Amino acid sequence: MLKMMAVGPFQANCYILGCKNTMEGVVIDPGGEAFRIVKEVSKAGLRIKYILITHGHMDHTGAANELKGIIKAPVWIHSLDSPGLGFPPDGTLFDGQEIEVGTYRIKVIHTPGHSPGGVCLYAPGVVFTGDTLFSGSIGRTDFPEGDHKKLIKGVMGKIFPLGDELRIYPGHGPASTIGQERLTNPFFR
Repeated sequence: MLKMMAVGPFQANCYILGCKNTMEGVVIDPGGEAFRIVKEVSKAGLRIKYILITHGHMDHTGAANELKGIIKAPVWIHSLDSPGLGFPPDGTLFDGQEIEVGTYRIKVIHTPGHSPGGVCLYAPGVVFTGDTLFSGSIGRTDFPEGDHKKLIKGVMGKIFPLGDELRIYPGHGPASTIGQERLTNPFFR
């Protein structure tokens, strides 16, 4: 079960991902509107096990602390991006880590470039790419800690090999597939 909602002034995509068998779930990138997120979680009947953050930019972390207070779930982020959280995280995401949620696992893929601690989250059939990879574009790398070469290398070496059929759910804008991005994204031609 997957719910995508654009939240906050920057309309960043927040995702609620749940296991139908166990009703355990995660919230990915609660960038704003904590109460709207809570309402969707309640509607889905999920017990949120983790709040996972793809990177430490405000439009993806804005409601994390408030949400944590309401649903009592730990907030996890990569250590290199934890300063952007504004409060100490409860757990650290790292490359290769597997997080169990109900009957499935979410694999953490460290993809720096947009930010030093940016990660993508790979679940069965989907990859949540944060601001690493968008439909038809990539995340900005002109920030002080951005690195264009690292971002391109990370996508080509770690995300594209996951398979063309895989659906991409980015931090902003519409969903896509790896195959679509490999063929049409101007940054990888």
